[in-house]
Amino acid sequence: MSAVWTLKALGLGAVGLTLSVEVLGWFFRRFGSKGFLKEVIFFPTEFACVEHVFEPTLQCLCPLPHGLETSLARLLRHVLSAKSTLDICVFAFSNMDLSRAVLALHSRGLVIRILIDKDYGGITGSQIGPLRRAGIRVRYDSGAVHMHHKFALVDGRRLVTGSLNWTLQAVQKNKENVMVTEEPRLVTPFVQEFQRLWDANDPEGCGRAAPLPQQGTERQGTERQGTERKGT
Repeated sequence: MSAVWTLKALGLGAVGLTLSVEVLGWFFRRFGSKGFLKEVIFFPTEFACVEHVFEPTLQCLCPLPHGLETSLARLLRHVLSAKSTLDICVFAFSNMDLSRAVLALHSRGLVIRILIDKDYGGITGSQIGPLRRAGIRVRYDSGAVHMHHKFALVDGRRLVTGSLNWTLQAVQKNKENVMVTEEPRLVTPFVQEFQRLWDANDPEGCGRAAPLPQQGTERQGTERQGTERKGT
């Protein structure tokens, strides 16, 4: 009789161990990455001054509300958190606050790369010209269709992505979303996609130069910018 109970006890123990392993596996899959940064930001941003993000000790005298952690302020903090590299892959880039953040990082010696859609790189108000003139590396996507990505990689480990174009219209008026994460399973594919597009649009490799936006190009881009204002 004792042998029978011993066998039953061993059997129940084996079942319990199997269930424990399955439960632990499910728990790890569900919550294992809980320690990684995850944040969602919605736009349009609140209308407020963001000077405190750039100069925390400066007493700004502009008439806008001050000291608010707006959606734009949160996005700027993620961009400015970069310590070594910043890769930006966006359809359009005309927001001056985000451009200021990129220029601030560039002045600190960070390695910055920007990929932009070839048709929207030179629209009126685009920040690509000033960024290039500052010495930041920019490549234009040369594909036959639009490069419609909107993401950035901070130090190759923090992903900032969503529907948001880096434009004044998108930041202040459109209903947009941004997700920020350091989950490696999500970040790595974007790192690979950026590098693929960067290599594919090497001016030497594809035989086309990436000129600075010209005044005529900017005038031609006005109509395209109007399209963007409609919700691109």
